[in-house]
Amino acid sequence: MISIIKKCLPVIWLLFFSNLLSCMQHPEKFDETAWRKKIEGQQVTDLYAPNIQDGIFYNPWAPMEKKSIGQLLKWRLSRKNLYTEEEKSFLPDFIPGLIQRILTMPQGDFIAWIGHSTFLIRHQGRYWLTDPMFSERALVPKRVTPPAMTAQDLQKLGAGIHVLVSHNHYDHLDADSIQSLPEDSTVYAPAGLADFLKSIHDGEVVELNWWDKRRVGDAELVCLPAQHWSRRIGQPFNSTLWASYMLVGSGSKIYYGADSGYFIGYKEFGRLFPDVDYALLSTTAYHPRWFMHYAHKNIAETIDAFNDLGAKYLIPTQWGTFALGDEPAGYPALDLKRHIADNRLDPSRFIIMDIGQLHVLQ
Repeated sequence: MISIIKKCLPVIWLLFFSNLLSCMQHPEKFDETAWRKKIEGQQVTDLYAPNIQDGIFYNPWAPMEKKSIGQLLKWRLSRKNLYTEEEKSFLPDFIPGLIQRILTMPQGDFIAWIGHSTFLIRHQGRYWLTDPMFSERALVPKRVTPPAMTAQDLQKLGAGIHVLVSHNHYDHLDADSIQSLPEDSTVYAPAGLADFLKSIHDGEVVELNWWDKRRVGDAELVCLPAQHWSRRIGQPFNSTLWASYMLVGSGSKIYYGADSGYFIGYKEFGRLFPDVDYALLSTTAYHPRWFMHYAHKNIAETIDAFNDLGAKYLIPTQWGTFALGDEPAGYPALDLKRHIADNRLDPSRFIIMDIGQLHVLQ
């Protein structure tokens, strides 16, 4: 009997793993109605609640369920959505000579897209840089489009740069990019990241918790909640915070949403900061929906966040540089354009930028 079982073991194992692989190839179903109901049940007061317990940060309004290795494998092995050739090949155009155009424009404020979530903003004459990422790879994912500027180009601006770091994921916090910044740059980052940033940047590092404010000249920077998470080699799960930022000045009010799922915070930010001019909101890694919904907005939710903020203009971020979810890198922009057309929205309120594009603030 034992010898028969031994002979059959290879077949048994083959059948087992075949069935396991078959199960993993079928993506889980996702209930959009139930998810929206959860969001609508979130409490505004929880946005102001303590966000750390036993050294671990969390989102008090909707604590995240930690993904298992099995779920990660199921995502990686499950059948992907089918995308058209247009969806797979679409990418933003690249406009060269960004630094030269900036240097020939001594006056006036602007937002320029360098790529992914990296924007150079001139706001009331001061330069702000969001999540600097100039490297070829975000740990593993490789760029499909080059950055519009290099860190060396920033040296030509001749002024201290204020850098916003939103969280520790590699596509937002790139050590090589931080190291190559001008030494007189001031880096603002969420709680828990100061020691790491000071180890790679000789300039000033300012650590902020949600709702902290800093005065920078005539402007005010406000660190705000986001619905996300953190992890990095050497930094355990949620041992450092994640954040979004509001930049408030007499000329314009700009919200940098960084990486976040859709949550009650957008309505509260719209109430606290009326008349936001520009909302820079993420549009990436939302497929498959069952796996990504907590930490990333789909396009419909991005538009909902834009409306909740009451902003005049939406600038989509984080598309066209890295493929981080199932969807191709350029897909979110096409998805956004379709939503605008299908819902008869005013296209003039959506600024879908090309890499290297410089938008003068209105």
